[in-house]
Amino acid sequence: MRTGLSIPLGLAIGWLAISNAAAAEATPAAEKLARDAVIVDTHIDAPGQLMSKWADLDEEAPDREFDYPRARAGGLDVAFMSIYTSAGQDEAGTAWGVANQMIDAVEALVQRHPDKFALLRSPGDVARLGKGGKVLLPLGMENGAPIGKDLSNIAFFFDRGIRYITLAHSANNALADSSYQRDKKWNGLSPLGRQAVAEMNRLGIMVDVSHLSDDAAAQAIELSAVPVIASHSAFRHFTPGFERNISDALARQLAAKGGVVQLAFGNGFVDPASAQDLQDYFVAAEAWEQANAARAAAGQPVQTEAEFDAEWEASHPNRTVPIDAVLDQVDHGVALVGIDHLGIGSDFDGVGGNLPTGLKTVADYPRLVAGLQARGYSDADIRKLLGGNLLRAWQAVEDGARR
Repeated sequence: MRTGLSIPLGLAIGWLAISNAAAAEATPAAEKLARDAVIVDTHIDAPGQLMSKWADLDEEAPDREFDYPRARAGGLDVAFMSIYTSAGQDEAGTAWGVANQMIDAVEALVQRHPDKFALLRSPGDVARLGKGGKVLLPLGMENGAPIGKDLSNIAFFFDRGIRYITLAHSANNALADSSYQRDKKWNGLSPLGRQAVAEMNRLGIMVDVSHLSDDAAAQAIELSAVPVIASHSAFRHFTPGFERNISDALARQLAAKGGVVQLAFGNGFVDPASAQDLQDYFVAAEAWEQANAARAAAGQPVQTEAEFDAEWEASHPNRTVPIDAVLDQVDHGVALVGIDHLGIGSDFDGVGGNLPTGLKTVADYPRLVAGLQARGYSDADIRKLLGGNLLRAWQAVEDGARR
């Protein structure tokens, strides 16, 4: 379990059993557009695979959602690798080391397969580095915990290739309040978090407001001198009360500064019933951790995580969600902020397979394209959504740093 608030391993395994009934196959026109367009996905949790066991991602395997063969089949060009650290690692003081180990793992993958992967540090290098069918791997830091209380760590991680930082994750940290935590610490950004936004602007690191509390996200957008992104968020319009998803007001504020909402695919973000299950799980998990701590302090037997997960799964059957739930997110976003401020941040390998039918791996982007074409979107607009908007915002952040 990711310490604090997360998806348990048992529940993740259960989600893999969701029906694999495929959406309609992508049309030849959709396949062609997916191959020709530059597809950028800003959130893929493949580094977690590299850390839990060595997964040689040049080969296809059934226990993951990102690898080279699937990426090429889906037309994926730029895959931001999520350098994730937990609230527990932050509390234990190990987040800095874990983040460096994850970066090492991505670098090792590239060194093992230089014909298939390349590290990407600038949007201006996409065409050059992507020649020969390489999948480009920029790095995004999910949770600012590795920064700790030392702002010089931001430059350190920039030099290691980090190009966006999600300021907080499942718990309040030294930089910002989390959307998941009911009791906020800073009422937004901390004083250090405000300085971190300025330092990220100076270096050319994108500020990411996914996972942040509403106040923290609003303050980060206001303070940033360049566009801000939400690297993997869906719209709260569909999941009222779920602060993890971005509100319409925040999306408008982000778009007004030139930013991009990168739409997550996970059922817990795009489907109201699944989102409620997820929120209920967070509350139950927090209560379980507190009860276990009390039992341990009293010398009483504690319930294992596997036992808790099994009970939860038995009382909360998994749901099947159609690809239309993601297409509806696009429709809402276009009506709200326009096509120029939307992109994709799937969260592949980060939601335990809890994904809509037809969007199960990186091979499935053509099905998303086919759905968009069926809803009347032009190829030019789809290209923006697939990657053009994110590359534009990233370039603006880089240009701002040069100034």
